[in-house]
Amino acid sequence: MNILRIVRPAALVATLAWSLPAQAAEGPDAPMATAGTSGAQVEIGNTINYGSFGTTADIDCADGKSLNVGGSNNSLTVKGTCASVNIGGADNKITFDNIDKDLSVVGLNNTVTYKAGDPKVEDLGSGNKISKG
Repeated sequence: MNILRIVRPAALVATLAWSLPAQAAEGPDAPMATAGTSGAQVEIGNTINYGSFGTTADIDCADGKSLNVGGSNNSLTVKGTCASVNIGGADNKITFDNIDKDLSVVGLNNTVTYKAGDPKVEDLGSGNKISKG
């Protein structure tokens, strides 16, 4: 049986930070976590993990980071070029500058638009709108 558990952004950061292996907070692969009114963002290596509910935020994939998004009712603008993107949750509105390789949407009623790129698109949810434009 699958159980869905909703986690508040601050709890998400605490949970992710707690589960990370102990390591020095130095170097390009050191985990970096931020939380606030714009949600929780944890960066591990070259992957950004973003989770929030009902926020408006800007995220920067820079030049080739991957992005995982979780949560609901978010309005996100993603700058730069994302290598791979995974979106879960419901009723998110997300606009990307560029997606390079893969776009996977798992969830309900998400609206995803990417301006550039030719990613392999997988819509594994229901009621999602995915378009290039």
